[in-house]
Amino acid sequence: MKPVPSKNRLVTAAVVSILLNIPVVYAAQEVAAPEAQAWIDIATFSGMGMPMGGNPMGALGGMFGGKGSAGANTFGNTRTMSAGRWVDVTVRARANQSLDEATQAVPAGFLSPALALKTPKNAPPAPRDDEEVTREPHEKPKGRMLLYWGCGNEIRPGQPKILDMATATPGDYAKFFVARSATQRGAHSAAGRPVWPNPDDSRMVPADASLLGEHAYSGKGIPDGFRFQIPAAQDLMPPLSLEQADKNGATDLSWNSISTARAYFVSAMGSNGKEDMVMWSSSELADTGFGLMDYQTNAAVDRWLKEKVLLMPNTTSCTVPKGIFGEHGGMLRLIAYGDELNLAHPPRPKNPKVKWEPVWAVKVRVKAVTNGMLGMSAQGMAGRSGTSREARPDRNKGQSEESQTVPTLPEPIELLKGIFGR
Repeated sequence: MKPVPSKNRLVTAAVVSILLNIPVVYAAQEVAAPEAQAWIDIATFSGMGMPMGGNPMGALGGMFGGKGSAGANTFGNTRTMSAGRWVDVTVRARANQSLDEATQAVPAGFLSPALALKTPKNAPPAPRDDEEVTREPHEKPKGRMLLYWGCGNEIRPGQPKILDMATATPGDYAKFFVARSATQRGAHSAAGRPVWPNPDDSRMVPADASLLGEHAYSGKGIPDGFRFQIPAAQDLMPPLSLEQADKNGATDLSWNSISTARAYFVSAMGSNGKEDMVMWSSSELADTGFGLMDYQTNAAVDRWLKEKVLLMPNTTSCTVPKGIFGEHGGMLRLIAYGDELNLAHPPRPKNPKVKWEPVWAVKVRVKAVTNGMLGMSAQGMAGRSGTSREARPDRNKGQSEESQTVPTLPEPIELLKGIFGR
């Protein structure tokens, strides 16, 4: 057989790999850590308030070794994520591992003066891996769990998946707790990483604020020229408005379309009145949704759209099948995933043989979330008497009274204990 000319070997290998489904591995490009890195998390919350870190799905996932919520740069653990717009920022400098303050210049349409980033007192040490998400241990509940999935009027054949935790084996847990997640670490407080907001600068984001325009970081060890633009796709999202209507026992959900949303996901958790914990999600595949109520990478969102785990960006409705929660209702959450933005300077060289040494990099993540009670419309929630205010009143400046005062969902661990009679 005539040998293949050397100049065509790569082409031949690629063709063979496609035909035989064998991956071709080329030499990896050498990449240096950026001299400075910033994270910006942008969230719009509406509906019922929830304590920071109070994602009941995420809390339950943490009980079984799942990933906890990422990206909260709290300067206190009592913060309530009340309705409004929230921006969290972190920056680090490789040349100054003890960086304690920095400044972020922002467009005039956001806030003035510039944001003053400070390292919180008693901040935890910086993580070894910035893509790592912390995991918090929790005691495991006892009882049964029922998992339903899919939009529609009726419960689908083969549902629910049932887990009896009194008799379940490790293999049973692994089969039941299928939970997709591609949440990476975002804005977070740590030693040497100043954050905003903080006790010295805790201004609330105005309701009409915009992040569009040029942003710039400065501080000891931060290289000059750390400047970048935030485009419209990463601006603050408008709030989600979730409406509900009874449909012969099923519950029709509908919400407003957000032009910059990449996908949507809905989940609910509650009890069926039989001391069972019940979970439902809008996914076409069985997924607890524990990892999906948070920021996700663009690649993961695109993959899960193809798998029909997430709802397409033009979707504005979904029906919770009748007979899942009965009259007991449940906690309801809807998330709109924004378009994650990753910028670096200089850009990555196209030649893989050239080492990439970025001077700075920034990750911008965007989402909108609304919380509520299944069977209760947004109008009904607004009329409830139980309310909760942000723990620090100064962060409410610029927000309307309606956005400051919202009913609050219960702490997730207490809710779980209540379901299982503990």
